[in-house]
Amino acid sequence: MSSLEAQYLEKKMSADQALDLLQNGDSIIVPTGVGEPPHLLRALSRERTRFQDIKVCQLLAIEKYDYLDPETVDHVRHVSYFLSGTVRKGCNEGWIDLIPNHFSEIPRMIKRGEMPADVVFSLASPMDKNGYFSLSLGADYTMAAVSKARAVTLEVNPNVPYAYGDCHVHISQVAGLVESTDQVCNVPTGAIGDIEKAIAGYVAELVNDGDTLQIGFGSIPDAVVTLLTSKKDLGIHSEVLGDGIISLLKSGAITGRRKNFKTGKIIATFAVGTDVLYEAMNHNIMIEMHPSDFVNDPFIAGQNDNLVAINGTMQVDLAGQCASESIGRMLYSSTGGQSDFMRAANLSKGGRAMIVTPSTAKGGTVSRIVPMLTEGSMISTGKNDVNYVITEYGVAQLRGKTLRERALALIAIAHPDFRDELTEQAKALKII
Repeated sequence: MSSLEAQYLEKKMSADQALDLLQNGDSIIVPTGVGEPPHLLRALSRERTRFQDIKVCQLLAIEKYDYLDPETVDHVRHVSYFLSGTVRKGCNEGWIDLIPNHFSEIPRMIKRGEMPADVVFSLASPMDKNGYFSLSLGADYTMAAVSKARAVTLEVNPNVPYAYGDCHVHISQVAGLVESTDQVCNVPTGAIGDIEKAIAGYVAELVNDGDTLQIGFGSIPDAVVTLLTSKKDLGIHSEVLGDGIISLLKSGAITGRRKNFKTGKIIATFAVGTDVLYEAMNHNIMIEMHPSDFVNDPFIAGQNDNLVAINGTMQVDLAGQCASESIGRMLYSSTGGQSDFMRAANLSKGGRAMIVTPSTAKGGTVSRIVPMLTEGSMISTGKNDVNYVITEYGVAQLRGKTLRERALALIAIAHPDFRDELTEQAKALKII
C-alpha cells in the first residue's frame, strides 16, 4: 500500500462522522451549483439541531436540503452569493442571507478574511496517482476557501469529471473523505422558443470567426449556440461551462486557435449541465477550470482579443442601466459575473459587451425596456458598461451615444405595443 493510499484510508469517513469536524459558529463554503456535496449536506440537514450558528455559504444552490428551514435558522443558516430558485423565497422573507459581490472578487474577499471560510464541503473527482482530487465542477471561490479553511471535507464521487487547470486539492490538505456514487445533478436548460431564436439571430450576426465567447446558461445562450456551428476557430473564456459549449465544441466551431490568451484552451470557473457535459470534461486537456478571481477578473479576461460577452437582464432603462438581479425590492439572483464580463469585453481589443432580453415580461403585459428602473431595483450593470442591448426586435448600440440617442435606440427595439408610450414618457422626462 502506497503512502497516498494509506492517507486516503486514514481520512475516509461517513458523512455523519464528517460532521464531527464542525464547530459552532463555522462558515461552511460549498461550491457553485452542482459542485455541492449532497451526502454531506443531507447529513448536516439531519443533524442540524445539534449545532448553533452554522452558516452554509454558496453561490447558486441547487437541491432543496432540509437545513433550508426557517424554523432552524439559529442552528444552520444559508448565506447566498447568488440566489437560485431554491433559496429565492427564503431570502425575500428574511431567513436566508445574501452577500452582494462581483463573482471575480469572492476569492479575494475570502483570502482577505472579509468573508469567513472555516470549513469546505465539496464534491470532488477520485484521487489521481499523485494524490490530487479535481474540484472540476466548482473551482470558483472554493479553491480560495481550501487555502484558508481549518477543515476540508471532500465527497469523492467517480461520476465527477477530472478536469485540469487550477482546481486540484492534495490529500495532505484534506481532513475528511466521504465516498458517494450518486449521479451528478443534471440541470437541463429550458425550451427554446421563437423569441429566444430571434434574439439569438441578432447575437450571431455580431459574432465573427475567431472570437472568444463568454456565454451563460439558459435558453437564450443555447439558442445562440445553435446558430454558431458554422463559425470557425471560436474560443471560450466564460464563467460557466454548459452543454451548449460542448455541442459547439463537437461541431468543430470551437478550436481556440486564434485566442491570444490561453490559446487552444476552454477556460471556465464552474460547470452546470447534464451528463453530456460531465463526460466531455473528464480528462479533456482542452478544458481548464480556474478560480473566479482568474476567470472573471476583467483585466485578465480582457486580455482576450475579440471577447464577446453575452449576458441577460430583467429590465433596462432608457439610459442603458440594467437591473439583472431585482425588480424593486424583490430579489431574484445577484450580480454574479455580469459586470465582470461587461467590463472585460469593453477592455478587450475588438470586444463586444452584449445584454440580451426579451422585450416583454408577464405574458407580454409589461415592457422590460422602461423610462426608469422600478424604484428600489439594484443596478447590476451601469450605463457606462453597456454597449449592445438586444431584444427580439433588434440591436441598440449604446457606447459613445448621448442619452437622447440611447433612448431612441432602446425605444426602437422595445415591443411595438409599448413604443408610443415609451416615447411619450421619454418626452415628459425631457430625455428626447
